[in-house]
Amino acid sequence: MTDGNWKRTACILCYANCGLEVKTDGGRITTVRGDRAHPRSRGYLCQKAQGVAHYARPGERLTTPLRRRADGGFETVDWDTALDEIAARLRAVVDAHGPVALGHYGGGGQGNHSGGGYGIMMLRALGARNFYSALSQEKSGRFWVNGRMYGAQTCNHIPLAEDADLWLVIGSSVWEAQCEPGARVHVREFAKEADRRMIVVDPVRTREAEMADLHLQIKPGTDAFLMGAMLKMLVERGAQDDAFIAAHCDGWPAVRESILAIPAPDWIAATGLDPADVERAVDMVAASRAMALRTELGIEQSRNSTLNSYLGNLLFLVTGHFGRPGTHAIHSWLQPLFGNSRGAVSPVTGMLEIAGLYPPNRFPAEVLTDHPDRLRAMIVDSSNPANSAADTDDVERAFRALDLLVVVDVAMTETAALADYVLPAAAQYEKWEFTYFTFTFPTNYFHLRRPLFEPFPGTRPEPEIYADLARRLGLLPDADVIAGLRETAGRDRAAFAAAFQGLLREDKRLFPLAPVILYLTLGKSLANGAASTAILWPACHRLAQAHTVPVQRALGTEAPPPLLGEMLFETIVNADTAVPFTTHTFDEMWDMVPNPGHRFQLDIPEMRTWMAELRPDGAEAAGGDYPFIVSLGQRRSHNANQIVRHPGWRKKDLDGALRVHPADLADLGAADGGWVTVETRRGRLTARAEADDRLRRGYAALPHGYGMRIAIDPESGWDGAGNDSSVLAGPRINRLSASDDCDPLTATPYHKTVAARLTRASNEEAARSEDQAAQLRRAL
Repeated sequence: MTDGNWKRTACILCYANCGLEVKTDGGRITTVRGDRAHPRSRGYLCQKAQGVAHYARPGERLTTPLRRRADGGFETVDWDTALDEIAARLRAVVDAHGPVALGHYGGGGQGNHSGGGYGIMMLRALGARNFYSALSQEKSGRFWVNGRMYGAQTCNHIPLAEDADLWLVIGSSVWEAQCEPGARVHVREFAKEADRRMIVVDPVRTREAEMADLHLQIKPGTDAFLMGAMLKMLVERGAQDDAFIAAHCDGWPAVRESILAIPAPDWIAATGLDPADVERAVDMVAASRAMALRTELGIEQSRNSTLNSYLGNLLFLVTGHFGRPGTHAIHSWLQPLFGNSRGAVSPVTGMLEIAGLYPPNRFPAEVLTDHPDRLRAMIVDSSNPANSAADTDDVERAFRALDLLVVVDVAMTETAALADYVLPAAAQYEKWEFTYFTFTFPTNYFHLRRPLFEPFPGTRPEPEIYADLARRLGLLPDADVIAGLRETAGRDRAAFAAAFQGLLREDKRLFPLAPVILYLTLGKSLANGAASTAILWPACHRLAQAHTVPVQRALGTEAPPPLLGEMLFETIVNADTAVPFTTHTFDEMWDMVPNPGHRFQLDIPEMRTWMAELRPDGAEAAGGDYPFIVSLGQRRSHNANQIVRHPGWRKKDLDGALRVHPADLADLGAADGGWVTVETRRGRLTARAEADDRLRRGYAALPHGYGMRIAIDPESGWDGAGNDSSVLAGPRINRLSASDDCDPLTATPYHKTVAARLTRASNEEAARSEDQAAQLRRAL
């Protein structure tokens, strides 16, 4: 029966994680509204958040561990059998080939980071060092640049657009993505307030572009040329902030020389923009009191990805738009979402590790080789790289070539369908959960979500899975040691801290297992089944020690560490909404810049070399047999990440249409609503066409978040082994992408600028696609 009370939680569909209030019926969410009391999102609710009721529908759920049979199908096994066999096979791989053969992909989705720390650290205890995630196919260039400029790859800046008088948006559809609380409110405010300006750089005339003071409808993939030309024009005018540079930056003379060497007219010509419009943009930047620059995957997964991140940073640093309201700031972390790498490289591919991660683009090459250190065993957790990583065919071949693939997930994903073992996890609203997406300043917030429901029958939360697996691998201290620590944690937290730290000092091999040990000791002593939150306890103490005054200010206390850390942990665990964990002043913010003297290093020689070698005649990604540029992964109003598998939440665009300019569609002889074949050097697919005059000619776009297998009979589900009746829900776009079409430094895929050939689908292809679309509608 329906619970008449509203329950507080948060959205899981993007990194904004806005506060929600929901009503439930049995084990399902039935009604969603924004939580007006949420201190960060303040009741804001986008159209995507209303779709969380479709997440992890009962018919999709896995309810028992599965094991691959010799005939390729799956059979059910009990948890003990599955974990015993997985532990034995992991140990056999390590014994035969060393820990270099182990890898991990995932570590949480948009809304569940708690399990990642347990799984990743368990593998680290075995000696693994190959880790992959969605972050490393999106943000590696940004992390690398920030590490060189600021002194740590975890040092991350954010725009403070709420107080800006100029919002420069490059490669980000704020209106559709809504990856910040109040996104559309901010766009409307900039559009209506006479003293504020907005510039949008996008090959599509997006909603915010229509409302902007200036839309630069750039050629796809030429953003580096635009930003470089703008820097040249600003410096020629003397519009750099010399006082800011002198006070906070090093390396400016060399960078200034490189900027002044840019042939701005040629670079502007490469963008396809009117020079007068670029001049107008430069005028607005030069006149701005406080500029906020918003960039996203449109330039981070585009040509010159890492250089784009560097030039974007230079735009706001050279002009002094940093460390003031309305500009940019470094934010705090309760616990960094990623790490700092120190030059490690893969022994197989020579790929550079960045932020503790390797790029998924290099994963197939780490497996499909005869190198003695190749990857042989993987755990994939809360991720679906068979759909989301570039070059689907190669990724599938690599997974099939592994000696062992274990997938931990709530549903039978396309990746799980390739696994040797599939372990059913509790869904995000069935357990204590959180994310480390803490991207606000001056006050930063952490939201611990309480479970709305009991775990689905047969499932387990990820920390429980990894703790049990670590025990079977023989990695944990003796049971009596664990029991003693648990008893101490429940009786005397200070005594527990001393005993726990003493244990790690005595046996440093246990350090990677700290999250698991905390889960089994401190965690099991906490009320209401909040064991998985124990991983936050050391983070709270580290933060209280490193940023004592900002934590005291956020909590409204003068308590010193370690009491302050304990207060922060208890406040987070006992709250039912987001908790402020730091409040920094702008002066204090500089303490978070790790470089000597808290100064920015503008001069990155590799980037200056890249700038010097950039040629306008090489700007075109399309040409010859592949005259179109296709974006693989356009953000739209009803697409998100892969965790909502059932397409019933989409109120429109059920087929994941290929958007094409009407004139281009006419040239193909294709009709709006008809079928078009998209072919790249890597693969081909057929998609429904949608005429859209907001796109540049020669540019087309497919959405992300599609391409999942959906059971035609929702009661039977999809078993992942072909013994079912299922239909593909929209285009599986990474059949078109190639893993070698990527950034030369970070291997970030160029998803947003894939060269393609478009043709009207043959009658046979169109009939087959129409039949599939009809099956999908019947399945709904």
